[in-house]
Amino acid sequence: MSRLPRQLQLGYCYHITTRCNNREFRLMRLACRQLLLAAIKRCQDKFGFKLYALCIMSNHVHYLLEPPAPEDLPKIMHWLNWYTAMCFNRLLHRTGHFWEKRYHSTGFPNTDKRRALNTLRYIHANPKAAGMQQGFFYDYSNYGSYERLTEDGLTQWHPAFLALGLTLDICAAAYRQFCQKYKPKPKSEKRNHWGSKKLAALRQKMKAKKVSPGQKSLWDDWQVPIDEVVEVAKKFVLANCFNPDIAGLQFTDTT
Repeated sequence: MSRLPRQLQLGYCYHITTRCNNREFRLMRLACRQLLLAAIKRCQDKFGFKLYALCIMSNHVHYLLEPPAPEDLPKIMHWLNWYTAMCFNRLLHRTGHFWEKRYHSTGFPNTDKRRALNTLRYIHANPKAAGMQQGFFYDYSNYGSYERLTEDGLTQWHPAFLALGLTLDICAAAYRQFCQKYKPKPKSEKRNHWGSKKLAALRQKMKAKKVSPGQKSLWDDWQVPIDEVVEVAKKFVLANCFNPDIAGLQFTDTT
């Protein structure tokens, strides 16, 4: 069955979700997250799109972006997913598909302020909804740039955020209050299929025998412009994290 064409329209922004193949937690490594940030920066320099929201989870990524022209969205995501898959496979010494099937895309008019704010909040609430933390601050999302009005080098404020008040401080306070009211929907329980428990035990046993290299050795084993990666990632993380003194420690082994 052929794929349905995407509905691309002028003046739209798009909520993009892309997931690791087999839903594997490939993005848990800090090296992968930092590399993804640097790849997004390169993609921005190449295509000139606006990035309003970003959240890198353990096995998937959320974007809210606005392409320069509707037809540029497939080009942007094709290049970004192709480039990062190539980089990650070299970095992790693996082959095959890194990302799972097509990226998911939902578009809406950039003037739809209610939809935009709800989408921003949904993306920024992902770590909280997943039980990873209690608050909204997260090293690898850009919530901090909205609450603290910081510049992270990759994202910018959505027009719907800027319409929340007469000053940026009022906008930040209104968005903070809007996020605090968010109640994530409970996720459906994980269903066990026949043989899943035995497979999980076997998989865990196999993992115990495999020695996982540390973050620093990953960089050493691959010729990558480390300075560029660290510069982009460090600026983004320190602008968005809850505590820069603690978050900055993750860069001590790469600088």
